[in-house]
Amino acid sequence: MTRTNTLVRSLHDVGMAAWFGGSLMGAVGVNGAADDVREPRERIRVATAGWDRWTPVNAVAIGLHLVGAVGMLRANQDRVRHQPGVASASAVKTVLTGAALAATAYAGVLGRQAAAGEGTPARGGVTPAAETPAAAAAAQKRLRVVQWVVPALTGALTVIGAQQGEQQRPAVQVGAFTQRLTDSLGSH
Repeated sequence: MTRTNTLVRSLHDVGMAAWFGGSLMGAVGVNGAADDVREPRERIRVATAGWDRWTPVNAVAIGLHLVGAVGMLRANQDRVRHQPGVASASAVKTVLTGAALAATAYAGVLGRQAAAGEGTPARGGVTPAAETPAAAAAAQKRLRVVQWVVPALTGALTVIGAQQGEQQRPAVQVGAFTQRLTDSLGSH
């Protein structure tokens, strides 16, 4: 693996680790901690403050992941074309990445809508109270689900990334090359 490929893979992996880990920690830690705030009128504000601090870091993490993903695709374009399973795994990974990006953006929109309820009672960061304004309560209810969609999608991306790493092992590549050669010679 060249130094450039190592750098690209590192950007991809570090970005994914932060995106996955941050979304999971946010659902468990930030939103969970907001539930424990004693003053119900402060719960939405606490959750919003935590996510506002994380959002710029998350944007950088996603950017690193995307730069790394594009770099890896460019570096491995021959493998994508010729090694069995690589193109399909890359296609699945691309679809999951798009879904994770969309879910992350939607969670951000819902977070902004929920933040409109700051200063009113809530049971937690993603759990409205009877006094929570209707629009903020609706956003909180949707966010309670979406907060788990992002780590589920980024977790699936992590698994596919590991699978693709295994596809780069020399023994796998030699086996795929040998199979293509055998198939090619058998068709003549």
